[in-house]
Amino acid sequence: MKENIKILIVLVLVFCCSQITAQQINGKNFVLISNEDSNEEIIAKAANLVPTAQQYNWQKLEFTAFVHFGINTFTNREWGLGNEDPAIFNPEKLDTEQWIRTFKEAGIKLAILTAKHHDGFCLWPTKYTEHSVKNSPWKNGNGDVVREFVDACRKYGIKVGLYLSPWDRNNKSYGDSPKYNEFYLNQLSELLTNYGEIEEVWFDGANGEGKNGKKQVYDWQSYYSLIRKLQPNAVTFGMSPDVRWVGTETGYGRESEWSVIPIDLSGINIDSNYPLDEIYKPRDYVNYDLGSRDKIIKATGLFYYPAEVNTSIRPGWFYHKSQDDSVKSVKELLNTYFASVGRNGVFLLNFPPNENGLLSQNDIDTIKCLKRILDGTFSKNFAEGSTITLDSNENKLSYNSIFEEHKTLIVNENKSNAIFEFDLANEEIFDVIMLQENIRIGQRIEKFHLDFFDGNNWMKFAEGTTVGYKRLLRFNEIKAKKIRLVIEQSRLNPTINNIGLYKLKISNN
Repeated sequence: MKENIKILIVLVLVFCCSQITAQQINGKNFVLISNEDSNEEIIAKAANLVPTAQQYNWQKLEFTAFVHFGINTFTNREWGLGNEDPAIFNPEKLDTEQWIRTFKEAGIKLAILTAKHHDGFCLWPTKYTEHSVKNSPWKNGNGDVVREFVDACRKYGIKVGLYLSPWDRNNKSYGDSPKYNEFYLNQLSELLTNYGEIEEVWFDGANGEGKNGKKQVYDWQSYYSLIRKLQPNAVTFGMSPDVRWVGTETGYGRESEWSVIPIDLSGINIDSNYPLDEIYKPRDYVNYDLGSRDKIIKATGLFYYPAEVNTSIRPGWFYHKSQDDSVKSVKELLNTYFASVGRNGVFLLNFPPNENGLLSQNDIDTIKCLKRILDGTFSKNFAEGSTITLDSNENKLSYNSIFEEHKTLIVNENKSNAIFEFDLANEEIFDVIMLQENIRIGQRIEKFHLDFFDGNNWMKFAEGTTVGYKRLLRFNEIKAKKIRLVIEQSRLNPTINNIGLYKLKISNN
C-alpha cells in the first residue's frame, strides 16, 4: 500500500536558484546518439539536456534591447557602403543615459550596441582603422560611444552586449581571409578587454566579397576561443553554439519552441573545455519544426540551443525620420511579447537613436505604455493562495509553500503525464496563464491543456505544446475557482517550476 501511494504522490524537490548551476544537475548541454540507441533512449537523452549556466542566466533576462546607431544614422541607410566620410558623424546631443534610463524603466535587462556595422565605421577609437569616431567632429575626435554606452548601462544596472559586424565594407583586407581575421580578432579583443564585463557578444552571418573580389572566410573557432578567454561568462548570439536566431525578424517565436535540437557532433572532443566550439559550423535554424520527436530520433547528436527573438520598434533598424509615424503600436508589441517571452524565447527589441543621439519620444512613449500594461497584468497572480492536488491524490500542497520558495513540482519518474488541480482561494476572473518548467532539469513537456470547473464539468479553455523556460497564453475571460493543468505528453516525467493566472490590464496612455 505504501509503495502504491509513493508512486502516485508528487515529489517536491527544492532547487535554490542562487546556489545551483546546470552542471550540478545533469551536467552537459549536448549528447551523442549512437546507432544502438532506441527511440526511448534518445527521448530520455533529450529530456536530460540542460542549459549551461551562461545560457540559463541569459534566458532569465527575458526582455533585452538592441541599439542600432552609427554612420547609417546620418546617411539614411540600413546598410552602409563603407566609403562614408567620418565627418558626417556628429550627434551633438548624444545622451546614452537617456537610452538606458528608458530601457530600465521599460523593464529591459540587457542592451546591445552596434559597435561596428557592415560599413566598418567604429563607435570607439580603435587602433586598427581610421574609419571611426576618432576622425569625426563629434567631441573633436575624442569621443567614445561604446564607453558612454557601457558607463550608462552600469549606472542603471543594465547588462552590456556588443555587436561587432564580421562583414566590413571599409577594410581593405576584407576578402584576404587570414589577414582580415587577424584584424577582426584585434578589434574584438579591444572591445572585450577595455570595457569591463560583457554579457552578450552579438554576431550575424552577413558576408560578402572583399575589394579583391574574394569572399571572406570567417575563422569562427578563433572568435569563440577569444571570447571564452576574455569574457567566459558571456553568451555569443547567432553564429555560435550559445544562442540561436529564431529565424525571422517578426518578433514571433514558434508555437512549439524546443531548446533541444539536433546537431552533427562529428569529431567532437568531449574532454575539451568548450567541445561544441571546436566543431560548430554556423547555419540558420529557420525551419518551423526544429526539435520534435520526429526530428530528434533521426539525429546523431543533440544540444541545448535557446532562441533569441528579434525585431525593431520601427520598420527599419537604423533611424529614418520618415518612419517617425511608423512606430509599432502598443498592441503589436504586446502581441510580440507574448509570442517571444511567452514562447520560450528572449525578446530582443531594437531602438534606433536619431541624428542628435537621442531616442525619439514616439518610441519612448510606446515602450512605457507597454510596461504599464505588463506591470498591471502581472502584478496580481490569482493562483497564489491556492491548494494543489496531483492526479486526485488526497495529499494537498500549498501553492505559496512551493512556488514562492522556488521549489519545483516533479512528477514521479514512472509517469510522463499528470493532472495538477488548483483550488483557488477565491473565485477569480482571468484571461492569461503563465507556465514554467525547471529547464535546469530539462525541457520536457510536449503537450498540455487547461480546464476550468464550471460547477458540473471540466471545460477546456487553453492548450499548447512546449513550455520551456516560460509559456504565456491568452484566452477569453474565465471566471472560476478551480482549474487544472493536464500534461498529456512529456519526455520522461514533467516538472512545473511556476504557474500564474492573470487578468490583462489594457492601458492606452
